[in-house]
Amino acid sequence: MATIKEIRTRMKSVEQTLKITNAMYLISSSKLRRARQMLSDVQPYFQKITETISDILHHSPEIEHCFFDKRPHKKGAERKVGYVVITGDKGLAGAYNHNIIKLTEQLVAQTPGAIVFPVGQFGRNYFITHGVIEQDDESFLYTVQDPTTHRAMEMSEFLLGQFTRGELDEVYIIYTEMVSSVRLEPTVRKLLPLDVDAFPWKPRTPELYHQTVEYVPSAKSVLSQLVPGYAKGILFGALVESFCSEQNARMTAMDSSTKNAREMLRALSLVYNRVRQSAITQEITEIVGGSQQKKQTPVPKKHENCVRVIHFDAAGNVLP
Repeated sequence: MATIKEIRTRMKSVEQTLKITNAMYLISSSKLRRARQMLSDVQPYFQKITETISDILHHSPEIEHCFFDKRPHKKGAERKVGYVVITGDKGLAGAYNHNIIKLTEQLVAQTPGAIVFPVGQFGRNYFITHGVIEQDDESFLYTVQDPTTHRAMEMSEFLLGQFTRGELDEVYIIYTEMVSSVRLEPTVRKLLPLDVDAFPWKPRTPELYHQTVEYVPSAKSVLSQLVPGYAKGILFGALVESFCSEQNARMTAMDSSTKNAREMLRALSLVYNRVRQSAITQEITEIVGGSQQKKQTPVPKKHENCVRVIHFDAAGNVLP
């Protein structure tokens, strides 16, 4: 059995861990609220872009644009498919990162011309270790901490450039959607090429008269300006959703760790009290045993004082 000192040291270690897990829970909770507020602030802007693209496609159904080109002539390994994989920068978030990586590996195995663009240090390290991407490839190097529209714009410009030059024929985003606080789902969303069916037109005013919309200089030019903003909005939404999912998963993991730490402290306290009580009982037993032993040991009697009489004769000799 462990000594009192060892148990006390173990309890102090668990208490320190408990403080860390509790602090990480509070930090993740704060980041989650801030990220969701950020997404709700910019959502109307991206929603308006989507509605405008829908209006253009409705009023100009004959329009053709490179961002809608599906390139059916490219098939098999000739068709380059890019996967933007959004993971976390670190672990301690339960199965959050592993679920995304598992889904990515399944899709890559089914796609001969797959190219992976990891976002987040955890995923980047994993794919470098497994030879999916080169270690010195820094053409697409982004963090997932505190998502910003500027970062989403840089990513969208890179991907749109690759698609326009024909280096990519399809682009998908693999991220985690936060369906609820207890349900996180790895999700795949198509970014490029754009699909007309993804922009259903819904009249926002009663159709009392025929509406004619004129785009200057042309509908195609306006569409060319709107698509980058739309792609930026999709990427930013995926970044924020993933970030919120990561923080929620970390909150769940830290809450579970905190509960386990408290349970361990309770168990250690019981063991500590038991060992301490045993030590005290042992000391009392030794004291009582020593006292009883002392009582049972006979005390040696003291020598009594005695007088010896010596007789002498007339000559001074000692008589027997």
